Amino acid sequence: MKNRKLTLLGQQIRRLREERKLSQEEFAGLADIDRAYYGGIERGERNVAALNLLKIAEALGVEVGKLFPPLSAIRQNKKGGRGGR
Repeated sequence: MKNRKLTLLGQQIRRLREERKLSQEEFAGLADIDRAYYGGIERGERNVAALNLLKIAEALGVEVGKLFPPLSAIRQNKKGGRGGR
């Protein structure tokens, strides 16, 4: 079962990538991250390491904090119980 917080993180990173009109493959190359691993990050399947978060932020040209979903989204999920919905 995927962790809801990791799913929110992946959705935020995907949104930033798509704003730059980059495919996963193009972006993974820019960030120097394996494409399959990167896909897992966007799907919330990977508990991404700090080093990879730094690579992603650098490739996107944003501060690391911009990669994270707003706390309101995380708090909202707590109200729904363990399933987050």
